[in-house]
Formats: sequence, C-alpha cells, structure tokens
Amino acid sequence: MKLKITHTTQYSYDAPVSYGLQQARLTPVTSAHQTVLSWGIAIDGGAPELTFKDHYANETTLIQATAGTTQVAVTVTGEVETHCSDGVFGKVYGTAPLWHFKQDTPRTTAGKGIQKLAKTLGNASDTLSGLHALSKTIATSVPYGQADTYATTPAEDALRAGGGVCQDHAQIFIAAARHAGIPTRYVSGYLMMNDRVDQDASHAWAEAHLDGLGWVGFDVSNGICPDERYVRIAIGRDSRDAAPITGVRLGNAAESMIVSVQIQQ
Repeated sequence: MKLKITHTTQYSYDAPVSYGLQQARLTPVTSAHQTVLSWGIAIDGGAPELTFKDHYANETTLIQATAGTTQVAVTVTGEVETHCSDGVFGKVYGTAPLWHFKQDTPRTTAGKGIQKLAKTLGNASDTLSGLHALSKTIATSVPYGQADTYATTPAEDALRAGGGVCQDHAQIFIAAARHAGIPTRYVSGYLMMNDRVDQDASHAWAEAHLDGLGWVGFDVSNGICPDERYVRIAIGRDSRDAAPITGVRLGNAAESMIVSVQIQQ
C-alpha cells in the first residue's frame, strides 16, 4: 500500500524567543516492512542544524529556531510503500540490547494497578495469547479519550484516571509486559484511518519481544496488530524516547501548538 503523508507541527509564542533547539524524529526509514519512496522536511521560523541517528537508530533532525521568532512550523511530506507483516516486525535488532527494553522509566513504572493488569499474562496458555488478552483488558479499563492526559502522564496515572489516548495505552501495555519480564518498546508513527484523510494526530503503539518471532506489535487503542496502514517512525523505551519533536527554549514566552496530519493512498 502506498501512503501519502503530510504532517505539520506549528508552535506559536506570545513573545519573541531568543533561543530554541528541537529534535525532530519525523523521518521514516526503509525496512523489510516499508519502503520510503520520497520524504522531505520544511521548516518555517528555524533551520536544520544537522541530521543524525540517535541511540535507537531513529533518524533525527536538530532544528534551531530563528532568534526573535514567534512561530516555528515543521512540515514533513512524503510517500511510503508499506508491506503487510501481520504485526510481526521480526528479529531486527539495533545497538540497544533486549535487557534495555525491560527497564522501567518514569513514564512506564508499574504501580499496583498495572501490576494487577500484568497478572493477565500469567493466566494465558502462552505469552502471545497473554499479550493479546492484556491489550483487550487495557482497552476496556482505559477507554479512549475518556480522561484528560498529557505528554508527560505516567502509565499508572493514566490507568488510575480511567481514560487516555494511544500514548497512554502503549505505555500501560509496556509497563505491564515489562513487569512480567518481557522486553517491550514504544513505537511512534502514522496510522491511516480508512474513513478520513485528516487524521487526529500521529499514532503510537507497542512492540513486545517473543522468542521465535522477535518483535510483535500491539495497537491497544484499535485492538489490532499493525498492518499495511501503519508507518513506523521512531522507537524507544517510552513516549519521550520516540517523541516526534522534543526541545528546549530560553525565555518566558507561553507556547501553543497545532498539529495537522493528512494520510491518503
């Protein structure tokens, strides 16, 4: 499936910004599951400083804001051909060892609620079935959009709130699977919803590592494993590692952000 993607992130400030530096993880890479046919990045209110691969091999662009700007807009456009894998990314490994993806982070630490969820894995006949059951349990316990969460919301807090979005679902799944000793990681990217061109936002899901299969994806929010409608962008231990854009700035200016994502065949 060939997917055409346009993704704009626009930051506006109520006062000029003297200095700002952002890391953009917005560039997909070709793999056995997707072929990048074209891709480009355009920046208004800033300029790219350099491009590098981070420690997860995510393609990363360092962007410096123009001194005195009140707006920075980053737009990526391109076309990616995806190949169905039935959710199995496989035995593909980078420099980060599997034990690294068993480590808790502040956003994926399992509290009492998530520890209770993790018992779902022990009740299954095999690990893969247990992970599917865990995904369904999370979707039921944390209905999509039924509570206000933020980019920094830890998984346990989202579970306690009883609602969240794809980021929260992925991190709750990750925290529970890690508590059970399973290497698990966060994936950011895009999902084309069949009934629309304008998507709500970029997307996120989780991958767990299973002996014999390698990495297997679970999209808790939609109750499926990733298929040819998904485009991978970045991975990490949590949403911070794989965030589309992170950065710092100097000054007291208040910031607002607007995100626009369009995906179509």
